[in-house]
Amino acid sequence: GYWLEVLLKNKLRKIKPDIFVTGDTYMPSKLDIPSIIVSHDLAFIHYPKMQNYFDNKFYNYFFPIYHKKATKIVAVSEFTKQDIVDKYNITKDKIEVIHNAANNHFYPVSSEQKLETRTNLTNGKPYFSYLGSIHPRKNLVNLIKGFDIFKKKTGSEIFLAIIGRPAWKTEEFYITLDNSPYKSDIITQQVKREDLPKIIGSSEALFYVSFFEGFGIPILEGFEANVPVVTSNSSSMPEVAGDAAILVDPHSPEEIAAAMEKIINDKNLTKSLVEKGKERLKIFNWDTSADKMYQVFQEVYSSKYNN
Repeated sequence: GYWLEVLLKNKLRKIKPDIFVTGDTYMPSKLDIPSIIVSHDLAFIHYPKMQNYFDNKFYNYFFPIYHKKATKIVAVSEFTKQDIVDKYNITKDKIEVIHNAANNHFYPVSSEQKLETRTNLTNGKPYFSYLGSIHPRKNLVNLIKGFDIFKKKTGSEIFLAIIGRPAWKTEEFYITLDNSPYKSDIITQQVKREDLPKIIGSSEALFYVSFFEGFGIPILEGFEANVPVVTSNSSSMPEVAGDAAILVDPHSPEEIAAAMEKIINDKNLTKSLVEKGKERLKIFNWDTSADKMYQVFQEVYSSKYNN
């Protein structure tokens, strides 16, 4: 708060910029120049118990101020735009939707590289993957429960690789993991960024079944890796996935398990999902997003001199 409200504000007074732009919502609450904020999500309103107590207090006090104070809001999805309208009673014409995109970091993996990766990661066994941090909103508890149902029903040798760092409120995740009868087939690892493409690209499918996302970039990363993607039928995720992923109810381990069965049993489906994923990627492009962002800059800059 002090950095934003005092140090940053004093710095802005000295340099006197035409516009203040923040890529992560935060801004001085009493700013006297035109401003653009990028708003990613209002997850703390929907899932308050999944946030740190003090972060929650901060978000609930300051985020309405930031959104109302901003000259223009850039939302990363249509879902987030509508959420801002609904929660903060802000008019739609103040909000521009500019999508995120993938970063061309992921790529299709060769058969030889898949074999080598699986040998190192799971002693040669196939596996499903998850990419992201470990905290309650990412719904890893239900992912493990779904995996347990899938393993019990099918007897499959497949593993589950959970790739990411522990964030906060991880207790239930580790209890669920420890209690899984298939714990020996579940891997949890943090890996170097440069190793992520081969690990995701060597998996049978990427599972990203969060309860709530403002966008969900890992969906696009799965598309880049040319692997089937399973994601949630809630918040922004259907908007990002389109028809290129299997959508499941994140509250239902049974649906997650059923999606796992589809992935291993229906090769025509998985091939179709990969092809649709390639097409879906064309919609989300950083060059396009940059052009739209520049137009917002021009609009806000013009308004400074036209008012």
